[in-house]
Amino acid sequence: MGKPVVVTEQTFEAEVLKSPTPVLVDFWAEWCGPCRLIAPIVEEFATEYDGRLKVAKVDVDDNQNLAMRYSIMSIPTLGVFRGGQMVDRIVGYMPKAELKRRLDGALQAAPR
Repeated sequence: MGKPVVVTEQTFEAEVLKSPTPVLVDFWAEWCGPCRLIAPIVEEFATEYDGRLKVAKVDVDDNQNLAMRYSIMSIPTLGVFRGGQMVDRIVGYMPKAELKRRLDGALQAAPR
């Protein structure tokens, strides 16, 4: 791991829903300013959580069915998936420390 995996509608099930480790999915788009601000933080998480968390990126412009399936209404949206389910959703930009706190909480919570 160590770096985000680009995921599409064709690879989402295998890469995210069937992943044995939790997955942080960054729903983003090229034109989105806040998405560009959060991208380096997401990439750092891929390294910092290597082995404990897979980090994936989904371009909502290219994968609109996924965006609709998970009701992505604004971006960036970070979804934490575990056991095939989205267990937490973080919408919008926030500083790394706050994102890390939310992510750690989602990873420690009991599976639903």
